[in-house]
Amino acid sequence: MSKKHKHDAEDGDTASAEKMRRKPYEGELKRLHAELVAMQEWVKATAAKVCVVFEGRDSAGKGGTIKALTERVSPRVFRVVALPSPTDREKSQMYIQRYVPHLPAAGEVVIFDRSWYNRAGVERVMGFCTKEQTERFLQMTPGVERAMVDSGIILLKYWLEVSEEEQTKRLQSRVDDPRKIWKLSDMDLKSYSRWYDYSRARDAMFTATNSEWAPWYLVHTDDKRRGRLNLITHLLSQVPYTPLEHKSRPKFPSRQRPGSYREHDVDARPVPTPF
Repeated sequence: MSKKHKHDAEDGDTASAEKMRRKPYEGELKRLHAELVAMQEWVKATAAKVCVVFEGRDSAGKGGTIKALTERVSPRVFRVVALPSPTDREKSQMYIQRYVPHLPAAGEVVIFDRSWYNRAGVERVMGFCTKEQTERFLQMTPGVERAMVDSGIILLKYWLEVSEEEQTKRLQSRVDDPRKIWKLSDMDLKSYSRWYDYSRARDAMFTATNSEWAPWYLVHTDDKRRGRLNLITHLLSQVPYTPLEHKSRPKFPSRQRPGSYREHDVDARPVPTPF
């Protein structure tokens, strides 16, 4: 990890009122992508286990941040887990049980797009679990996460926060843009009016589960680009990777000669080419 990354991650500079422009964002993201590839190779070589939890407000940018984080790395190493609603069988299990099989093995980075913290957030606010179930979850979770960390998992928990005004703007854009309408669920509409119920649930979750071994990290994402860069920079600072030394630049071998092979029309239908 370069000194610059550690310095940037610890600085916590305040975001500018002006949103970040595309060109500087893409330039910085390109640099961070190279660092993520270096981290990936270190994870593979050292059999490290990294687990990243993404939680936050509706429309706070979890999906876009995860896409920025993973678009240049291997899906065999960086695995995204976004579980659907639990089945009847899963509802009868110990609550956290269905998440455990997805925790990282050696050489993996697992990213949870929402996680076991559903119980402290949407399930609590929308009445999908009882108050007693929520309290029991909050009480047991630090111990479970301690067991994860003691097993060698690097556990990082991020909460993405967006303002009321920006959330309204983004949800409205999902209504207006046919490319985004699939992102707007009935649950989003029901949740929209319960801003302060979610605030109380978030605060209670932080109080109960912000531990020394698995702290929460807050990321402000009214400016999506700054938020993504800040989160990725911080993540890199929390994984103790060092870039692996390559002995030499790869050299391509010569291609084989065609021999008796001759190009011909293949038995497949060509895709139409309107462009």
